[in-house]
Formats: sequence, C-alpha cells, structure tokens
Amino acid sequence: MDKPKKKKYAIKVKDLYKIYMIGTNKVRALNGVNFAIEKGTFCCIVGTSGSGKSTLLNMMAGLEPPTKGEIVIAGEHMERKNEAQLVNFRQAHVGFIFQSYNLLPNMTAIENIALPLTFQGMDKAKRIKKAKKALKLVGLQEFGNHRPGQMSGGQQQRVGIARALVVNPEIIFADEPTGNLDSNTTLDVLKLIKKIVAENKQTVVMVTHDNNLASYGDMIIHIKDGKITEIEQNRQVNEDLDNVELGGTLDIPSEMSDEAALSAQPAEPQPVSAEQPAASDLEASKGKQAIENVTVPSYEGYHPGTSGNDPGSA
Repeated sequence: MDKPKKKKYAIKVKDLYKIYMIGTNKVRALNGVNFAIEKGTFCCIVGTSGSGKSTLLNMMAGLEPPTKGEIVIAGEHMERKNEAQLVNFRQAHVGFIFQSYNLLPNMTAIENIALPLTFQGMDKAKRIKKAKKALKLVGLQEFGNHRPGQMSGGQQQRVGIARALVVNPEIIFADEPTGNLDSNTTLDVLKLIKKIVAENKQTVVMVTHDNNLASYGDMIIHIKDGKITEIEQNRQVNEDLDNVELGGTLDIPSEMSDEAALSAQPAEPQPVSAEQPAASDLEASKGKQAIENVTVPSYEGYHPGTSGNDPGSA
C-alpha cells in the first residue's frame, strides 16, 4: 500500500504574537496565531480593519518582528534573521503586489518590471528579456513602452503583478491588490493570480477585507481581533477560473480602454531592446531613490514605512 504523499509547506506560523504598548496598555495585534500554507496555494487572509491581517502579512514578509512565535518560510525561520539576512531572503524568495500599484511614473512598463532585477545586479540585456517575458505572461506585451499615466488601473496592476513575478519568487504577498479597481477588473485580476498559482506552482498570500474576494482562494484564513476564527479549505471552488488563458487573451475591462491608452502613447515611442537599455544608469539610480522616499518599500531593505509601535497598521 502506497504511503500518503507528505505535504510540502511554503509557510508555517506557530504561536505568533504581536503586542504593542500604548501608554501603559497592551494592544494584542496578533494573539496566538497558528496555521500552515501548502506550496502552490492561493491563500486569502480576510478580516475587517484592525483585525490584524496586515500585521500578519508584514511579519510573514519579515517587515516587522514578532513579539513571540515562529514564522518558517521556504524552510527558514524569519524571526531568527537580522535585517541584512531578511533583505537577502526577500530578494531571493519573495514578490510583492500592492494596492496602489507603486509604479514609478517616469519609467515605462518594461522598466518598472525590470527594476527589482537591477538591484540584484543583473545585466541590462538579461533583465529586459526577463521583463518582456513577465509582461507577456500578464497579457500586456503591447504596452511595454507605456508609462503608468498612459495605462488604466487594471493595466497598471497587471504590470505590478509582472514585477512581482519577474524575480521568480516562491511566495508572493499581495496587500489588497484589487482595492483600487472596479468590480469587473477585480475579477479578472483574481483570475490572473489564480492562473499563475496553478501554472507556476507559486504560493500567493493575499490580504483583503472582502469575503467575496477571499472566496476565490484555495485556502481562506478568517482573522478577528488578532485571532484566527476559522480556516476554510476551498481548493475545489470556482474551478471555472482555471480555464482562463494567459499571455494576452485575458479580456480585462478597465477605466481606460486599450485604444485610449494606445492613443496616449507618444507618437514615436522608442522600442526597448537588449541593445538599448530600458533606462539609463542615472534614471535607475533615481528610481531606486524614489522607491525609498515614497510608500513603495525598497526592494533592498523593503521597509513599508510603518512604525513598529503603530497597531493601526493592522
């Protein structure tokens, strides 16, 4: 008789606490959290504002240290790492998708996608090639020369997804990735995320306040007042989403039509190629500095700009 296949976990969280001191009062943002996420799972963490879901995401990503407990990601203990080790770990294993897209306005889609590879020291020709491949995966290969202001919200978020994918991460953390999108575009972005998980066997952890959006996950973690109230296994639900084609066939409605976006493009855009770098060294340097000065966390240090003493970040 065959032995049951041993489960492989991307993330394990054990007895996790995060306690803030507000004056003389203790605020338990997380109060004894336990769960495990298998590899290749689209996991949704759902809860209202202040429930602890964003604090949990930050700690899994190594952006905040826990007060107590263990966080094991890709077999490594996050709570035991110093800042330099966390930086190296994120560069090697983690991708991020943001609610507000966090694209640099002075860079094209290709340049934005390639930016994390710049910080890894990859040569320009190789990173442009990888950025083009990632852009094709999300169905926007014709928009490589567009800047964020020339794209709709849905298109910008797909560029954000491509930027997360370009480093080939084992785990992708998504913080309310559809929060700024209309309902139709939201559905298509979720289809895209679900398809990527299925085809690339990557693990996605998405935080949301919307139970309807969470229902598209394979696993749903409900959190309230810093405690997990329920964990649902949902892998068999919404199987119709698996039939969505990638690589340019997604029909994603948006605030700005593709035709309108194309008309906004400069009359004679310069193609991006391996021979012609996506951005000058000066612009890449400015881009890195801009990331560190706005709400976009640095791909090197990756600080979210939230105070470790601010329970409101949950």
